[in-house]
Amino acid sequence: MKALVYHGPGQKAWEDVPDPTIIDPTDIIVQIEAVTICGTDLHILKGDVPAVTDGRVLGHEGAGKIVAVGAAVKSLKVGQKVTVPAITNCGICEYCKKGLPSHCQNCPGGVGWIFGHLIDGTQAEFVRVPYGETSVQVIPDSLSYSEVLFLTDIYPTSYEIGVLASQVKPGDNVVVIGAGPVGLAGMVGANFFAPRTVIAVDLDEFRLGKAVSDFGATHAVNSGTDGWKDKVKEICGGKGADAVIEAVGIPPTLEAAFDLVRPGGFIANVGVHGHPVTMPIERLWIENITMTMGLVNGTTAGMLMSLIEAGKLDLKPMCTHTFKLDQMMEAYDVFGNAGEHGALKVILEK
Repeated sequence: MKALVYHGPGQKAWEDVPDPTIIDPTDIIVQIEAVTICGTDLHILKGDVPAVTDGRVLGHEGAGKIVAVGAAVKSLKVGQKVTVPAITNCGICEYCKKGLPSHCQNCPGGVGWIFGHLIDGTQAEFVRVPYGETSVQVIPDSLSYSEVLFLTDIYPTSYEIGVLASQVKPGDNVVVIGAGPVGLAGMVGANFFAPRTVIAVDLDEFRLGKAVSDFGATHAVNSGTDGWKDKVKEICGGKGADAVIEAVGIPPTLEAAFDLVRPGGFIANVGVHGHPVTMPIERLWIENITMTMGLVNGTTAGMLMSLIEAGKLDLKPMCTHTFKLDQMMEAYDVFGNAGEHGALKVILEK
């Protein structure tokens, strides 16, 4: 089969690799019908994730149809449409039973994120899915692969690690720092709880415009302008935000969250940080600030899919570019240079 293969920092190729096969009886094989690229894939290509080694097939978000099942698989069958989510889980270990499948102890490395990381991933024509029955979601016949593809990572990530962790409530002022895909998805999720405001903060005017037009932001503030933090606080009534969702992953954006939250507020760090950040613990302590962070568990994906099926959640605006699966290299160029191309998320279809 063809697959996108990592060959060290800055090196990748769309090349022939062996087809995946059933290894364990709980495995399934999925033929990929739709797949996307994540910012984490770009981090890997920069060499930021040393556990990813030369020869690894990248990708951890996909959807397709089952073409083979292991001997122990009873509830899934060949031909079913399924999502292949970022988090794989056995369903029976201590952490899975606690609702923390992101730390599944029976997955390689004791972590649920294994695709494109510790085992071969989804940016390929086929993928082996360990623990198929407890990992994939069956896609209703009424929905297409592309309609649910972003449930494999960014929407559950933003909802669980951003919105739920920051305890957004009716009437809250919510600031989302970073209007990239995860930040935009967080704005959608925050609106489930009828906040007073959802303020998008970013440097990119295109993404700020999309935040307001398509993703539920009530205000957009460019963080490259003078006095932008004062403007945010003014929109919040002068006291700062009840909830700040940081969706970038660099020190200046998390430091901005410290400045924008009000006493008694919440900071939810969703961005993946590659460098240490100095935390002003003496200030956060006296202001009764709650700060959270974590790896997505994907436990809300079923609920989100039911909202899509009911017509109450639409993920389609997140896709700005579509490609054929064999245009993987071109798709990476567009996604990796999103500002030049006005890109949010890309979808590659068979």
